[in-house]
Amino acid sequence: MKNIRKNQQKRLKRSFIPNIATVFNMFLGFLAITLIFNGEPIKAGWVMMVGVFFDVLDGKLARLMGLTSRFGTEFDSLADTISFCAVPSVLVYSLYVEGLPIILGAAISFMPLLFGTIRLAKFNIDTSEVPKPYFIGLTTPLAAITIIGFMLFNFKLYDNMGDARLALVIVAIMSFLEISPVRFSKFPILSLKRGRNNNLRLVALVITLVSLFLFRGLLLFPLMSIYIVWSIIKWMLDKDRLSIESKSKNELDE
Repeated sequence: MKNIRKNQQKRLKRSFIPNIATVFNMFLGFLAITLIFNGEPIKAGWVMMVGVFFDVLDGKLARLMGLTSRFGTEFDSLADTISFCAVPSVLVYSLYVEGLPIILGAAISFMPLLFGTIRLAKFNIDTSEVPKPYFIGLTTPLAAITIIGFMLFNFKLYDNMGDARLALVIVAIMSFLEISPVRFSKFPILSLKRGRNNNLRLVALVITLVSLFLFRGLLLFPLMSIYIVWSIIKWMLDKDRLSIESKSKNELDE
């Protein structure tokens, strides 16, 4: 009994570590919103990109340390609601709905927050314990990155925030993809021993990260567009492809 209590106490003491990364993610989301309010959308976009790093980090730390919990999952979703749902909505309202009736502009801007929150709620009630190599529906960070990427791409290339009409179309597409049945491949495992497909995804991820820093977002939106369009096409051609890959992988592991 003493050993069990000691282990529980150690677990409680360490459980705050992944949550610190979640707090940073949440704070960066709030900081991005304040930057948008102060007329600094580009800085807000980059702050949100750093938030993506902390969003990935908290989950990795929790799994690595064996500290996954219901509280951690819910807390992470609340942080994501701020960073990857509220931030894009505020950004869209501040940049792309000028000239529209107030109600219509607010409704369109509300879409990332609405559909992103629905997606996070659906993700939290997924009780499947079997790991899958795909996401059903576009994740909120990837949808937010695409919207931010559109802004950064146009700012870098044309020194403006991009065509508002195209931006609103992209916002609508990203929002609906979040609750769609389309399957999107997960990011690769950081290992060169997990098969050819994982290695190809790993190379693509490295290229994306390098281009993000070298080209300051110039290639981020095109790469995200390719990933999304390719995933949709592959899903339409073979809806069960990723499920088959998942079953084959599990059989090999057994």
